[in-house]
Amino acid sequence: MLFGLDDLFEDFGLPALVVGVGAAILAPVLIPVGKPLAKSAIKGSIALYEKSKGVFAEVGEAFEDLVAESKAELADAQNQQDLKSAAIPTQARPVTE
Repeated sequence: MLFGLDDLFEDFGLPALVVGVGAAILAPVLIPVGKPLAKSAIKGSIALYEKSKGVFAEVGEAFEDLVAESKAELADAQNQQDLKSAAIPTQARPVTE
């Protein structure tokens, strides 16, 4: 994107940008009454974005844990299968001279 807008999207998130742009467009009309409301909306959007980052991090961590547990169970099942294969007695053949 031009002029570093990709950094702006990454740092503040889309919800904060939408509220910020909307507030900037409506500012001349709403400044006397709406400035405190616009600031509250912007702060709320930023707080929501920050909370959502934490939630997504927790979900990702939980998913990684499930993947690791699944891999461990598959490896354990394979090891048990290998042990069973090794424990099957082979038929004894008579030694001939």
